[in-house]
Amino acid sequence: MSVSREPCEGYSIVRLEGELNVTSAVDLKNALLEGLAAGKELHLDLERVTEIDITVMQLLWAAGCEAERTGATIVGRVSEAAAAAAREAGFERFPGTAVQD
Repeated sequence: MSVSREPCEGYSIVRLEGELNVTSAVDLKNALLEGLAAGKELHLDLERVTEIDITVMQLLWAAGCEAERTGATIVGRVSEAAAAAAREAGFERFPGTAVQD
């Protein structure tokens, strides 16, 4: 499991890798809050996620709601494993987010 945040010019990137579950929740929450607080577009890179649980989904959902509320933008790139897990959990689309191909 890996959660990292990279500030870039004009946007921030939060990269997630491996199995994401309740043990990664604190790191993810902090990275999302920092990314949203930066006031820039936030890019979520989930392309290297192999497994994702409901705790992580709820954090991503909350980040999307916060982005929608504040007018921020979250752009996400997801692995098939992460997309399938989201669909299975009933999360067809997260608020405040757009998915890149």
